[in-house]
Amino acid sequence: MSLIRILQGNAQPEVDLRRTYDAIVIGSGAAGGMAAHVMTSKGMKVLLLEAGKKIDTTKELKSTEWPYEHPRRGEMPPDRHALSLNEYTIRQPPYAADTKYAKVHSYVQGWGGSDYSKNIVVDEKEHPYSGTNYAWVRARCLGGKTNIWGRLALRLSDYDFKGKSHDGYGEDWPISYKDIEPYYNRVDEYLGISGVKENLPYLPDSIFQRPTKLAAAELTLRNSLKKMNRVVTPYRAGVTTDGLKHNKYRSRCFGRGACSRRAGGCDIHAAFDSPTGLIYPAMDTGNLTIRTNATAREILVDKDTGKARGVSFVDTETNRTYEAQAKVVVLAASTLESARLMLLSKSSTHPNGIGNSSGHVGHNFCEHVMGPGITGLVKDKIGAPRTLDDGRPGGFYLPRFRNLSEKNPNFIRGYGFEGGAGTQMFPGNALETPGFGAAYKKKVRDYTGAYISMGAFGEVLSRYENQVDVDPEKKDKWGIPVLRFNYKFGDNEKKMCEDMIGTAQEMFEAAGFEIVNVDKKVLTEGWSIHELGTARMGTDSKTSVLNQFQQSHDVKNFFVVDGSSHVSASCQNPTWTIMALAWRSCDYLASEFQKGNL
Repeated sequence: MSLIRILQGNAQPEVDLRRTYDAIVIGSGAAGGMAAHVMTSKGMKVLLLEAGKKIDTTKELKSTEWPYEHPRRGEMPPDRHALSLNEYTIRQPPYAADTKYAKVHSYVQGWGGSDYSKNIVVDEKEHPYSGTNYAWVRARCLGGKTNIWGRLALRLSDYDFKGKSHDGYGEDWPISYKDIEPYYNRVDEYLGISGVKENLPYLPDSIFQRPTKLAAAELTLRNSLKKMNRVVTPYRAGVTTDGLKHNKYRSRCFGRGACSRRAGGCDIHAAFDSPTGLIYPAMDTGNLTIRTNATAREILVDKDTGKARGVSFVDTETNRTYEAQAKVVVLAASTLESARLMLLSKSSTHPNGIGNSSGHVGHNFCEHVMGPGITGLVKDKIGAPRTLDDGRPGGFYLPRFRNLSEKNPNFIRGYGFEGGAGTQMFPGNALETPGFGAAYKKKVRDYTGAYISMGAFGEVLSRYENQVDVDPEKKDKWGIPVLRFNYKFGDNEKKMCEDMIGTAQEMFEAAGFEIVNVDKKVLTEGWSIHELGTARMGTDSKTSVLNQFQQSHDVKNFFVVDGSSHVSASCQNPTWTIMALAWRSCDYLASEFQKGNL
C-alpha cells in the first residue's frame, strides 16, 4: 500500500465532549505529539486539541515539483505578504495592522518556495501581538512547526544543564545529562537521526543512522579546524536515512527533495514531523481522539480542589465555545502560547494564572541570537565538475568552542555555526552575479559550487526581566487577549555576536577560503524560532513553575511539557531535548496516574 493511501486511511474517532478523558493535550507539535504518543502507549485515553486544521502535507509540500511547473515559480500569490527584516526592526507590533494585503505572514514566507508552506504558517492579521520588536513564527495546523522545522537534532550536555555550576550565572537545571540520556536514546531510535559520532563532552552523540556526506569545501573546513581543536560534523538531522521498520507512515530519505529550496517540510516524511512520527501511530492504539480547529482559551479549575478539570476552547471556524473534561491536563502549545494560556487561566484559587504562585510564568524568557555569518569562495572549485549536493537535509554543524575549558573575558556561554557548501539546483550566486548572455551564464555555472557559508546561533541568557504577559486591550480574531513582549538582547549577547564575526573570519582564512561577505548585523529578537523558558523547572517553588518532571508545583495534575520548562537556552537547537523531556515526563505522569496520585 502506498504511503499516501496509508495516510488518507487514518480516520479520526469522534470527539465526545460529554465524557471525561484521562488526559487532554493542548498542542500537537513536537511536545504535544510526544505526550500523546507516550500516554496512549500506556493505555490512557487522550484528547488532543489543536488550534489549527489538519493539512495533508504529503500533497501540500510537493518536494519534487520543479519551479517551472508552478505558475509563480513557487512564490505566494500577490495578495499575500511576508514580513521583512526592516519591518520587524523599524515598526512596532502588531506588524499586520493597516496592511493592504489580504494575508500577512512571518519572515519565513519570504524564503523561496513560499507557496508550499503558506497554509502552514499563521496569518499575522488574525494572530496579532504587541510590545517590543519580536519576529514570532507560528504554525497552526496539526503538527505545528514540525511540518517545516529545520531538522537539526542536537543533545544538550552538563555544560548546559549545569551552567551555573560551570560559570556562576543563572540557575542549574534540576536534572543532569544522565537523567535524560535514556530518553534521548529512545527518541533517536523511535524517530531516526542521521550523523557521525565525534565523542565531544559538550555535544553528546546520538544513536545515529547513516549520515549525509560533507561537500568538498565542508571537508576542507573540517580538516582545517582540527588544528584549532574545533569540529565540523555532518548536519545531525532528525531524518531517517535507513528507514523505520516500526512506522508505516514514514519513508527513508532519498536525498532528492527540496530541503534547501523551500521554507521546510518533507512530503515523504523522512524528516520527522509530529503527525507521521507520533500522532498517527498514537491513533492506531485506539486511545487517541483529535479535535482540530480548537483554540484553547482557558485551563479550567475545580473550585473545591484547585486541580485542573479540563479546557475551554473556541472553534476557530464557528467561534463557538466548548469545554472538554479530563483528569490530567498537559500543556504543549509552545513556549509563548503556553505562557499566554497559563496567564489567561485565572481563578479564585489561581488569581495570577494557573501554576503561577511564584510569579515566574512569562519570565526568564530566552532563545538564540542570530545574524552574524560569513560567505567564502573556494577558488579550486571554480569551474570544477558539478557535484550532486542538492536534496541533503543539511550541510554541516560546528559546535560550541567558547567557554569550555577556557573562559572568554568578554562574555559567558557559547555559540555554534550551521553552514553548507556544494552545488544546488538553483545557483544562489545567480542573482548577485552581474552581466547577461552566454558569458553571464558561464560565470554562474563556473562559480555555483564554489561558495561556502555559515551563520551562528548563540545562547541568550535567561533573565527575569525578559518576559511576556497578556495585553490588557488587544485581542486576536477570536476575542482572546494577545501576548505582549517585553524582551531585548543584552550586553552579553551583543559581545558574543562580535566574537562570532571574528572567529568566523579566522576559521575561513585558516581554511584558505577567500572571504566575499561578512554579515555583522544581529537579527531581530525571535528570528531563531527557538523560544524557551517562560515556565522554567526547578526545585524551589518560589523561583520556578515546574518540577523536574515538568509538573506544576501548584497543581499536581497539570504538566507543561514544551520548551517553557527550559532553565536556560544553551546554543543547541531544542527540538530533540523538548521531545526527550516530554517522553520522560509523560512516563512519570502515566505511572503516577496508574497509582492514583494525580
